[in-house]
Amino acid sequence: MQRRSRGINTGLILLLSQIFHVGITNIPPVTLATLVLNIWFFLNPLKPLFESCLSVEKCYQQKDWQRLLLSPFHHADDWHLYFNMASMLWKGINLERRLGSRWFAYVIVTFSLLTGVVYLFLEFALAEFMDEPGFRRNCAVGFSGVLFALKVLNNHYCPGGFANILGFPVPNRFACWAELVAIHFISPGTSFAGHLAGILVGLMYTHGPLKKIMKKCAGIFSFNMHYYGHQDHFNSSGYSRYQDYYPYGQPGYSEDIPRNYDAYTAGLSEEEQLERALRASLWDRGTSPPSPPPYGFHLSAEEEMRRQRLRRFDHQ
Repeated sequence: MQRRSRGINTGLILLLSQIFHVGITNIPPVTLATLVLNIWFFLNPLKPLFESCLSVEKCYQQKDWQRLLLSPFHHADDWHLYFNMASMLWKGINLERRLGSRWFAYVIVTFSLLTGVVYLFLEFALAEFMDEPGFRRNCAVGFSGVLFALKVLNNHYCPGGFANILGFPVPNRFACWAELVAIHFISPGTSFAGHLAGILVGLMYTHGPLKKIMKKCAGIFSFNMHYYGHQDHFNSSGYSRYQDYYPYGQPGYSEDIPRNYDAYTAGLSEEEQLERALRASLWDRGTSPPSPPPYGFHLSAEEEMRRQRLRRFDHQ
């Protein structure tokens, strides 16, 4: 294992500051493990970037398939890591609460592999149809493809509202496509095919056969992973308990049943949560007011009253 050369990694410091501001106990376990894994591989990469990035030439033609596993968890620099993991922090919090930790872990693993496969197919198709062999040598690295897939899921479960893309309000259902274009205007060097692969994988899950295939595979291997049933519950004081939860009091309901997530997100969109957490992480402690509770983890009055009734019942 090759240790990254020492230096001031501002993006890494900012990411750690944001994680601790949210509170480690407020981050669901699979999301936290994904953050830790990506930070660990950034500090201690298994291989240099040119030996872990994903390309048709290296992976398909030279049969170096281990790159499918390595490429999502390696990043080019500290800012690449920061932007990807800051996005993962909020997407993971929202989706892991909705899907449950075990199924969310299954989703992360599946998306990490499948995004790479779709990326290779897109680059191979471009090389063939455009008769441009350079597409076979395009080498991609990073978690952003998986994040685009997760954003498709997040927008599917929360279809209302708007996202702010370069100052323009865009409906959530079109936000992924707008971000795909916007990112490549801002940073042309990013992998368009890698991000597009993530969107396609997300659509395969929400509108295609991928979710059914994953359910059948989970049943075959007896993973016992459900959308309903066992769910991890978090609150403003951190991890609370592991309990059985069934919508409307019985199992078997679809995961698409809406729930009130404003109690956890304070009614803020993902972009607003990220903006407020970023501002908070940059506050000057010497002049700032006392730190409020982590953004996105305020309980409603109704939720607090219910918790108090549960406490009184436990003491009886």
